[in-house]
Amino acid sequence: MSDPKLRVGLFVTCLVDLMRPNIGFSAIRLLEAAGCDVTVPASQTCCGQPAYNSGDRIAAQSLARKVVAEFRDCAYVVVPSGSCGGMIRAHYAELLAEFPADRAEVERLAARTYELTDFLTNVAKLQGVPGTFVGTCTYHDSCSGLREMGVKAQPRALLGQVQGLALKEMATPEYCCGFGGTFAVKYGEISARIADRKCEDIAATGADAVVLGDLGCMLNIEGRLKRRGDTRTKVYHVAEVLAGMTDE
Repeated sequence: MSDPKLRVGLFVTCLVDLMRPNIGFSAIRLLEAAGCDVTVPASQTCCGQPAYNSGDRIAAQSLARKVVAEFRDCAYVVVPSGSCGGMIRAHYAELLAEFPADRAEVERLAARTYELTDFLTNVAKLQGVPGTFVGTCTYHDSCSGLREMGVKAQPRALLGQVQGLALKEMATPEYCCGFGGTFAVKYGEISARIADRKCEDIAATGADAVVLGDLGCMLNIEGRLKRRGDTRTKVYHVAEVLAGMTDE
């Protein structure tokens, strides 16, 4: 029976919903394996990060207040994305400072928002992941997850539980992939060069797959690998590998 203290609201993220819903289903499988009672608010959309990064403060505030209301009754909010989790935890307080009546709710939401692997490791304390993977993987540290959410050891510890998986580190796993949300749109040539360096680092490991925790980075890396002619290296979200939902 699920522990009532682990009533988790899954913030799916708009990219996962639109581009790779398998990540969301993988996250649910993992959270349920950890004994959580998972709810997915049907009205959720975006965390407001694209608007915030583009200077549309009013739109970002509207979306942020919507998130606060939608997850009010959840003991925890879990996000399979370091960037969206970082938006909630690191930026909502400043973004919504103009609404002092919301301050307590905003602070409460930030305090109970976790990136998926951080939650599974440090809160749910998942022991024994469902997935298996025969081959080698290398892990890319997405910038927001690493720097805003403190995600580094957690995904590696969980990947260490995957039967058959061997982890081979890149020379510079913390180096940016070049996505950076709207950065890739505004500065396409710079973004492409940064992505090239990341792809070279991945290739040097000889790994069968690159695994990471943010779909924006996934799409950027996967697209750049294919443009460089690499159709061998697979790109997976860490939740897909841990849950055994890579369709391999």
